[in-house]
Amino acid sequence: MTATLTAIIRAKPGAEDRVRAALLKVGDFVRAHEPGTLDYFVAQDPQDAARFTTYERFADAAAMMTHNEGEGSKTFFAEAGGLLDGPVTIVTAEEIFSR
Repeated sequence: MTATLTAIIRAKPGAEDRVRAALLKVGDFVRAHEPGTLDYFVAQDPQDAARFTTYERFADAAAMMTHNEGEGSKTFFAEAGGLLDGPVTIVTAEEIFSR
């Protein structure tokens, strides 16, 4: 069954562009190095530029673990961790429907 992860990330005031760039860098890493990551979506709230949401789909729980413990995620937190306004809210689940 497909594993999913949704993350809600909030940037500190003035750090929105740097957090956005770090998230896009993760996407480039995923595309190049993580075949088990089926989809990696990043959205930025048009009403609140400091709020980002990712929606990530993985072939299985092992692929999600590879992503979460991998270089792309580690690099994001190394670059953007100090730019975040509070903890990242993460919800993991098993996908029960997709179109």
